[in-house]
Amino acid sequence: MIPTRNVAFLACQETLPAALGGAEERRGDAFEHDLQVSALRPAFAAAGLELVELDWHAPLGDFDGIELALLGTAWDYQDHAAAFLARLKELEEYGITVCNSSSIVRWNLDKGYLRELGEAGLPTIPTLWHGDVGQSEVLAGFDHFATDQVVVKRQVGAGGMGQHSFTRDAPPPDNWSMGHASMIQPFLPSIGEEGEFTFVFIDGEFSHGVRKRAAKGEYRIQSLYGGTEEGYTPSSEDLTAAQSVVDALPFEDLLYARIDMVRLPSGTLAVMEAELIEPYLYPQQGPELGTRLARAITDRT
Repeated sequence: MIPTRNVAFLACQETLPAALGGAEERRGDAFEHDLQVSALRPAFAAAGLELVELDWHAPLGDFDGIELALLGTAWDYQDHAAAFLARLKELEEYGITVCNSSSIVRWNLDKGYLRELGEAGLPTIPTLWHGDVGQSEVLAGFDHFATDQVVVKRQVGAGGMGQHSFTRDAPPPDNWSMGHASMIQPFLPSIGEEGEFTFVFIDGEFSHGVRKRAAKGEYRIQSLYGGTEEGYTPSSEDLTAAQSVVDALPFEDLLYARIDMVRLPSGTLAVMEAELIEPYLYPQQGPELGTRLARAITDRT
C-alpha cells in the first residue's frame, strides 16, 4: 500500500466551505475552489496524497503532519501581503515545502515584475507606474497612450478586484484616488474581440490552454464579473510565446505557472500576468491537471 502523505490546499475564509471554517456567505467565485479541490483530490489519492483544505491564517499547529502546501485559493493575500509572506516563511521553517515558494511569491507579489520581463525583451502591455493614481494621472494616461480608455490596476492585487476602467467621456471625479501603488494601461480592444488567453504549465511543461471572455458590458474576464472560459488549443506561435515567458522567469523550481496573455494591436501576444502565487488553474479545461500535479508533487516529496 502506498503510504499517505498530507498536502495542504491553502485557502481563506471567503473561499473555504462553511463546514471547514469558511464564511457562511462565500465569495461569488468560491465555486472555483470547489471545482479545483474536486479535480485534485481523486488524482492525489491515487498517488498516495491526502489533500487537506486549510485556511492560511490558521494556527501553525493545524499544519502538523503536512509535508507540502499548495497556495490554492488564498485569495485575500493582497490585503495581507506582509502577513502572507511571513506565514509562508514560517511554514518553510517548520519543514513544509511551499509551492510555489516564498521567494517566488515575494517576486511575483508586486506586478512590477512585468517591468523586469519587459526589460528581458518579452512583449508586455504598455504601462505607466505610479505610487498612487488620481484624476490627473488618468487624464495624462489618455494622452500618453493616445487612447480614449484606460485601465487602472493595483500593483499588488488579484482577481481583478480594485480595478477601474475610465474613458475620456467618463473620467474619475476630482477627489478620486486609488489609494494604492498603481499602474495605468491602455484598454486593448482584443479583450472584447478574441478574449484573454491562459496557458497552464505544470513543472515547466504545458498542460492546457483556456480562452476567457468578458460578459457583455464588462472588461474583466473573471467569473466574479460574469466572465466565461472555454478550452483553447494554442497555435505553435502562441504556445511559443507563452513558453518564452516561462523560460524568462528567474526560477527553476516552479511547480505551476499560469501565463495570461492578450494580443496587442500589432498582433503580437503580450504577457498580461505571470500568475505564480495562487491562480485558479481551470481544471474543467484541463482534465489531466490533477494527475500532472500529483506526479510533480510526488517528485518533490
